[in-house]
Amino acid sequence: MAVRGGAAGGRFSGLTTRGRCLLAAGAATAVSALVLDERDLLRVGAFVALLPLLALLLADRTRRAVRAERTLVPERVPAGSEVAVELRVTGGPLLGAVRLTDVVPDAAGPVPAAPPRFTVHRLSARTGALLSYPLVPPQRGVHRIGPLTGRATDPLGLAEFERELAPASRLVALPRVVALRGRAHALGSGEGTPGAALAHQGPGRSDVLVRPYRHGDELRRVHWRSTARHDELMVRLEERPWRSTTTVLLDRRDSAHRGRGAGSSLETAISLVASVCAHLTGRGDVIEVVTEDGAPLGTATGGVDALLDALAALRPAARTDLSGPPLNGDVLAVLGALGPGGVEALVTRVPAGGHAVLLDVDSWERSTTPGSAGAAAQALRSAGWHVSVVAEGTAPDRVWDDLVAAARP
Repeated sequence: MAVRGGAAGGRFSGLTTRGRCLLAAGAATAVSALVLDERDLLRVGAFVALLPLLALLLADRTRRAVRAERTLVPERVPAGSEVAVELRVTGGPLLGAVRLTDVVPDAAGPVPAAPPRFTVHRLSARTGALLSYPLVPPQRGVHRIGPLTGRATDPLGLAEFERELAPASRLVALPRVVALRGRAHALGSGEGTPGAALAHQGPGRSDVLVRPYRHGDELRRVHWRSTARHDELMVRLEERPWRSTTTVLLDRRDSAHRGRGAGSSLETAISLVASVCAHLTGRGDVIEVVTEDGAPLGTATGGVDALLDALAALRPAARTDLSGPPLNGDVLAVLGALGPGGVEALVTRVPAGGHAVLLDVDSWERSTTPGSAGAAAQALRSAGWHVSVVAEGTAPDRVWDDLVAAARP
């Protein structure tokens, strides 16, 4: 994406300290020359006083001639990966210099020379000047890069004009996605859906619709079991496997998480959800991600890009409880700390049980009295849930392996 800036939107900066001092010295010299009736000194004073005014004209001409555009390559990148920011400056010949400053938030990846600054003394007539600098966003999020401002000066540095050359660009730092293996037992099979056990007998089983045989129907479509039951030829209309929607519950309550920055428990939960969604979507499953209050973040049917964008922009919630609407289908809950009533609220929403990843947030703040996660995990297991407890520093693929092992029949 290229963001362009026009000639409008500038602000007058005027003379620099050097220019004002020179103007005052020239004026004082000219006044003294008039008093002393010194014509040569008057010429010198007039020249010195006019020099800053000429510098103003040159700086203003440079300001009007310069254009700029910013390009991010790529615009969407996993957190921790490098982004190349390219600045192309075009315009007529420069009689002075243009000092460029781009605004980069710390969350988008601070660099030693931040904010990035450049000085352009010459522009090519055809291509202008191409500048670049790298960014490595350490944490997922939607960041604003810019605006890009330019300060045009004359060769002597007597005058300057500042204006915005390019507005802010949007950089999306996606959550980290880790490759996973296998599948937790019954996840995606529809066993968590009420009535699924009667209507559908598990993954890969046929959901067969039949009708009486008609002249011209192919014999290979005859469903012999239904034919024996109805005592007449019956043919299959369709045969498709049953596949339920897997609901992933992401607990984003601020009070339920500990730590700051990319290593916080919330970022660990988001990275795990992103990895699970990418893994199950790649296997052809339908994934729906909801927050602790039941608000949907999105559904992935053929791709996970929209869900990753929504997770990148996710912010903590101020609410403190887990109450909300019932969750249907197979449920995978990624949870922070469960306070009093938290287990009961979750069990009420998912009475058939499900899979849970419970973050031991005490390990994020080096608590000397851990154990709250263990008690909550035991309560969930008693309610029929498959639970995996996660401590700080555990990789998402290890968490998934533990969950698969815990849910193995």
